[in-house]
Order: sequence, then C-alpha cells, then structure tokens
Amino acid sequence: MKILVFSDSHRFVEPMLDAVLAEKPEQIIHLGDLEVDAEELRRQFPRIPVASVPGNCDWGSSSPLSLTFALEGKRFFIAHGHRYGVKLGFDGIINAGLTARADAVLFGHTHERFEKWVDGTLIANPGAIGYGSRYYGVITVEGGKMTYEAKRI
Repeated sequence: MKILVFSDSHRFVEPMLDAVLAEKPEQIIHLGDLEVDAEELRRQFPRIPVASVPGNCDWGSSSPLSLTFALEGKRFFIAHGHRYGVKLGFDGIINAGLTARADAVLFGHTHERFEKWVDGTLIANPGAIGYGSRYYGVITVEGGKMTYEAKRI
C-alpha cells in the first residue's frame, strides 16, 4: 500500500494534485493547514481515502485534533503538532504516538522535514507542500514492513 502524506498546504492545492497523479497512492493523509485543501483532495480523488486533521490555521474546526487508525496492519497516529509544541521539540508528539501504540507518528506545523525511527516507530514530518517548498512523504507498507521516503514535487 502506498500512502501520501501532506502537511501545511495553505491553499496550495496544485502540488498535492500533481503528487497524487504522479504517485497513484491508495491512501492520502493530510496533516492540517488547511482542512479545505483536504476536502479538495477528496473532491478531486473520490476513490482515494483521505484521513485528515485540522491545523492551527483551521479556526473553528470541529474535527478531532488527532486520529489513530490502522492501515495494512500498521497503526498511525496523526496530528498537526501545534498542540504538542513541536516547534519547541518532539517529545510531546512522540510520547502521544507511543502511548497510542503507533507504528507511525505523523505531524506537520513546523514546515520542516523530519524523519526518525524510534524503536521501530516512524516519527515523521513531511514538511510543507505549500509556500513553494513542495515537500511530501511517501509511506509504503508491504509484507508487514513499512518504509518512508521524503519527496519534492
């Protein structure tokens, strides 16, 4: 299974559309800022499931700030990261993900790419897809193994 991970699109939808067309994923994860961009992905690609959480720029959102779910036997914990203080360090988001028994802890907010494996758990921020950065992540789950690759469109 191929999963695309986007964050901090800030109304820059076109790079996400280009990445989806190039990568042909089976799942999309959008880590916030902005929820309307995740909705546009759902509209443009109705056959690809999109999991999303709101970010700090999604004022008034009633959506959950974090989600935990399973794909292909792997547990994912996703959050934008602003409520976990990720601009000051990653301990809060890592602890939340490990408490959720996640195999992948995914966040955004900093607009900077980050990837680290902690005792077999992926901790990753794909970086911003918006503002000219155009970074995203690709997670592949195959045969019970998970890999992560940072990419730029």
